[in-house]
Amino acid sequence: MKIAEWMEQSGVAFGTSGARGLVTAMTDAVCFAYTVGYLRHLASLGEFAPGTPVAVAGDLRPSTPRILRACVAAIEHMKGKPVFCGYVPTPALCLHAFAQGYPSLMVTGSHIPADRNGIKFNRARGEFLKSDEAAMRTQDVALPEGWFDADGVLVASVDLPDLTDVVPGYVARYHAFFGPDALAGLRLGVYQHSAVGRDVLMLIVEALGGTAVPLGRSTSFIPVDTEAVRPEDAVLAREWAADGKLDAILTTDGDSDRPLLADAQGNWLRGDVLGILAARFLGAAAVTTPVSSNTALEKSGFARDVRRTRIGSPFVVAAMTEAAEAGVTPSVGYEANGGFLLATDIAQDGRTLDALPTRDSVLPMLCALVAARRANTSLAALVATLPPRFTLSDRLVNMPTAQSLAEIETLSRNPAEGAMGLGFIETAEDLAHVDQTDGLRMTFANNEIIHLRPSGNAPELRVYVEADTPERAADLLKTGIGAVSVWKER
Repeated sequence: MKIAEWMEQSGVAFGTSGARGLVTAMTDAVCFAYTVGYLRHLASLGEFAPGTPVAVAGDLRPSTPRILRACVAAIEHMKGKPVFCGYVPTPALCLHAFAQGYPSLMVTGSHIPADRNGIKFNRARGEFLKSDEAAMRTQDVALPEGWFDADGVLVASVDLPDLTDVVPGYVARYHAFFGPDALAGLRLGVYQHSAVGRDVLMLIVEALGGTAVPLGRSTSFIPVDTEAVRPEDAVLAREWAADGKLDAILTTDGDSDRPLLADAQGNWLRGDVLGILAARFLGAAAVTTPVSSNTALEKSGFARDVRRTRIGSPFVVAAMTEAAEAGVTPSVGYEANGGFLLATDIAQDGRTLDALPTRDSVLPMLCALVAARRANTSLAALVATLPPRFTLSDRLVNMPTAQSLAEIETLSRNPAEGAMGLGFIETAEDLAHVDQTDGLRMTFANNEIIHLRPSGNAPELRVYVEADTPERAADLLKTGIGAVSVWKER
């Protein structure tokens, strides 16, 4: 069957970042087939042939080792050479594979619950783009005889290769650019939970001269979403910060490509605010970010080229690469979840940080911390230097994607009337602008924003809001979630 048929039958489809689905649907056979289709697509591009190394890694979900084994089986079936990089951050895997010039894949469900997982595919020197996904869908794949049982369980004898340690190179990347004293004097909490990079983050903080304090390590998987912070994580951060002994708290999502940074009071920073701070610190001339990110970027005025895209790192990669090719450099990108990407090298103080065109969680957190330290100020005071625009987001869980799409399509036919019906505005004139780049983003006459969009990774409806004060943003989010909740009852 073609990969498109495998996807239709299994329900494991491409989301905003790789193939995602229920663990029960991601059978060994399905994961094997997807990996074969991926490699056949790369072969058509001249990036894979028998003997080509293919790097693999995974997160800490219970299902990840099984899926990794199925992926390795596919690589061996295609006569490739699997390179097992262990259970490490996605950007650590990518840094190694991009530098070596060979393909890589990461088994991860990112921030979504442990009953789901996914596979993120990469090209030899960059992320898998939407055009690659479309081409991969056309690949025809048949399972080799005798490798799987009737339930799609891999029965062939396949083991993970010996470990190739990519962590030292990842740590050295930041040590070389920021220097051994960049975080000297800072006492930083590291919320470890079940993030695959929890120990790597400790190493990086200490390599840059900071004191790393481990917090909240978990033996079970916790779905930390850097875009929609769980109430319990908000409480934990304030409790950890209460004694005043921490300068900040750092953490990441499950595969450690998205950051979450809290100030000394335990207030988590929004990822799109962190992205602005990092882009400004790095002196970016071109900044690409999805349409859902905070508009304080434009109001800050430091970037001469700002590009807005659909949500998902492949879209950000494509647009920031276009900016770089147009000669607008340095060119960077970031997402509302905080993941930061470099299309070009960054030169600063006689040191160079090589391009890494995939999401990274460590770089934006270090940029913010170092910027505050150099200014001899607090992280909170650094954030206060930005124009006062405040974003929040939440999600309506267990909302089927098809239903979300249908409701948004109906709303899009007459946005003003629909916004009045949902209680967002009182008159049609109160709706100033509608953007359908990704979902439905409504900007009102008072500059407040409500943005509705189905998640690309799970059956959830995302609600994003923006306002001039944090209090008003909170009220707006409550209004937005409350209004669309009625859709679940239909």
